[in-house]
Amino acid sequence: MTSRESLKKILLFSLIALIIVPVSIVHAQMNLLDKKDVIIIFDEGLKDAAEKAAGLYPGIKADLERTFGWKIDFEPGIILIKDHNTFQKMSGNMLIVAYALPDDSVMVIDYSKMLTDPFTLEATIKHELCHLLLHNKTASVNLPRWLDEGVAQWASGGLADIVMAKRSILDEAFRQDRLIGLKYLSEGFPSDDYSLMLAYAEGRSFVEYLARENGPQGIIDLLNRLKDGDEIEEAITKAYSRSFSELEAGWVNDLGKSTVWISILINNLYEIIFFLAAAALVLGFLRVRRRKRRYWEDEGGTEDTDSIVHKGKKTDD
Repeated sequence: MTSRESLKKILLFSLIALIIVPVSIVHAQMNLLDKKDVIIIFDEGLKDAAEKAAGLYPGIKADLERTFGWKIDFEPGIILIKDHNTFQKMSGNMLIVAYALPDDSVMVIDYSKMLTDPFTLEATIKHELCHLLLHNKTASVNLPRWLDEGVAQWASGGLADIVMAKRSILDEAFRQDRLIGLKYLSEGFPSDDYSLMLAYAEGRSFVEYLARENGPQGIIDLLNRLKDGDEIEEAITKAYSRSFSELEAGWVNDLGKSTVWISILINNLYEIIFFLAAAALVLGFLRVRRRKRRYWEDEGGTEDTDSIVHKGKKTDD
């Protein structure tokens, strides 16, 4: 082991002990895999997972660089935790499956959840690396939490840091007038489970709305303005030619339209099921009718007859 590798190992284990986890739960059996662009620290028994992560990283890195047009010129650390209870003590929340520490360019992953749909190691690394990249290129004070989380979900195909909140939580909050204003999600997210899941859902939904409004390039333009030092409201006005409040109102209005259709479907569920069942019955009847007609045509007779033709002879009923 070179002096550089020895120093890096000492520094990384110090980082784990002093920053990432309380001293009481530091593992003595953690290992290090030092690759060209990434460092992976992993629990005993996760060597194959660490090798897999190392193999996935170059492709993930290149994909995010294409998406954002930014070079990932820092060397991140990936920490794979085998035991869910240990990870939960580290994260402080049972809903969290991974988290990023931007100041240290480190991501921590609960590997026990990586085989649980929809989480995969590749998508999780991509999501957390997106967090690290956003904070590396923009001043954290200019990057609101809702945008940080929303963009990370958008860039990683919808994956969140938490056990996935379904779309229904957003629709339910809209119907009950319980949406959290985005300005209240700028510095941090709520701690209770329901509000936390709603905050993630809102961040993703609003960024997806921005993508529909001006396409992916609109989001990149917004992020580049933050990178150049603009504050969020100024950056949004320049990128979208509308104020932040106008865009938020447009998003809520758009959310209401989709919620109306969902409400219609829910309120008329039995009628819709009955209609579909009836339609299926009619189609089935018509299909049988057509088969029967073809049969009689192939036999050279007609479907309606007062006698039965058998072996070329006519027999009375």
